This record gives sequence, structure tokens and C-alpha cells, in this order.
Amino acid sequence: MADAIDNNTSTQPLLRRLSRRAIAGGHRIATAESCTGGLIATLSTSIPGSSDWFDCGMVVYSNTAKQRLLGVTTESLQHYGPISKPVACEMALGALDRSIANLSVAVTGIAGPAGDDIGTPVGTVWFAWARRLGDNSTPEIHQARHYLFAGDRAVIRQQAATTALEGLIQLMD
Repeated sequence: MADAIDNNTSTQPLLRRLSRRAIAGGHRIATAESCTGGLIATLSTSIPGSSDWFDCGMVVYSNTAKQRLLGVTTESLQHYGPISKPVACEMALGALDRSIANLSVAVTGIAGPAGDDIGTPVGTVWFAWARRLGDNSTPEIHQARHYLFAGDRAVIRQQAATTALEGLIQLMD
């Protein structure tokens, strides 16, 4: 992760835009990360003032962590697999349920070097962005998408983190 932090100059304009939009809108953000291993949270908190809008980051690398910390169901994991739209959505909603944030992003995928047992290709990443519109409202999924990124493990993780940040900005539109 040190390389991503040291070389995040390309993400700095994106992070500044995210920060400005979050502060202006009174948003608090939570992340639920699997394949990115906390990179989104690390990038978010690398800029001054992030405590004004960043609430928490949850790294849930194992399936049991996804269940225990975010409430992902056994049924979703068994029926769809950990790299799936339903799991990403449950992660994003779980992050909102377990934080004071009103916006969240969840990321689950395969960064490599090898794929999984069912043939999911390396670079497959599912994202879900969720929001809570009012203080007492039920969280909702705004968008869920999957991407197939190319490159080595570090490149895939960086692309996933950048995509997650861009999606958070779009969520504030």
C-alpha cells in the first residue's frame, strides 16, 4: 500500500473534489473494502480535513468478516459468491447501518495474481454505492456495477480505489 500512498498524486485532484463536495453537502462517508484492503480509506484520509467528512473504513477481507462486521448473509455468499452484486450491496448497506455515515461504497473482487475456484477472472471487481437520505431513513443502494480491470495486483487495486472515489462524487450529484 505504500506505493499507492506515495504515488497518489494522480488521485489528489479527485480527493480534493470529493472533500469539497462532501463538506459542502454535509456528508459523512464510510467504506467497506475487501480486495482494496483499506486503500480507499487510506487515500481518503491522506488529505487534510478528511476528518470533516470521512467516518470510517471497514476492511472485510474474509467471508466471515463480511458477515460479522457488515451483516452479509450466508445465503448471499453461498448462492452468489463473495464477488457478486448482492454481496457488494449488502456490504454497502452494512457500512451505513454500522456507522454515522450517510454515504458508503463497498468493493469486493479479485486483484490477483490468481482467480477464484469458480473461474472468476482476475480484475473482476463489484462496487455498490449506498446512501441514507435523511437521519432516520432506511439506507438504499444508489448504484451497483462491476468492472474488469487489467494489470497486476497493485494496478487493479488502484483502479478499484479510483473508481470507488469517482462513484462517491457521482453519488453526491
